[in-house]
Amino acid sequence: MAAQEQTWQDAVAEIWRLFRDTDRRFKETDRRFKETEALLERRFLETNVMFRETDKKMQETDRRLQETDRKLRQLISEFGSQWGRLIEALVESDTLRLFQERGIEVRYIHHRTKVKLNGRTMELDLLLENDDEVVVIEAKSQLKVEDVDDFLRQMDDFLEFFPRYRGYRIYGGVAGLGVEDNVARYAYRKGLFVLTVGGEGLARILNDESFRPRDFGAVGE
Repeated sequence: MAAQEQTWQDAVAEIWRLFRDTDRRFKETDRRFKETEALLERRFLETNVMFRETDKKMQETDRRLQETDRKLRQLISEFGSQWGRLIEALVESDTLRLFQERGIEVRYIHHRTKVKLNGRTMELDLLLENDDEVVVIEAKSQLKVEDVDDFLRQMDDFLEFFPRYRGYRIYGGVAGLGVEDNVARYAYRKGLFVLTVGGEGLARILNDESFRPRDFGAVGE
């Protein structure tokens, strides 16, 4: 009987030990949950602050972009007719050297050359020449395929307006502050030099060394 009572007491003691251990684990788990909850709440608040700061910065960036766009539109509106002349000036500073390096020994440069003939007018942005070669360049702020086609039609009439250059080798070139690849390829295939202005404000010829320009002064061209 005494042995059974001892066994029962041991069992009860074990049960109470298990309850206490379980209670301790619950309390530990509850403490960790609270710590995790506090951590998550703190992280949430920090993230929320970061999102608000990021949103504020994005709004400021958007405002500045809109302001820049507005100023560009204003500049284009006020000086739109002058952009072409700006490109001409940037290109003109290097053209003689660039073409001399390509073996076209032009020595003289003329800009805004205009001829009127039978009620029609032809105006050239840049004209480079030596004793037997001429390079005619059309400058645009943003060169487009339509600009290339217009220039080609102009070059077809070049000798009609400038007969003094008969017998010369006559080359054409198009220049732009921005020249997209498809436009450059199109002009290249038409036999035109393609020039652009780099970030340092220096002009360069995009055509590779294997390029052979069209001679608009040749018979049958």
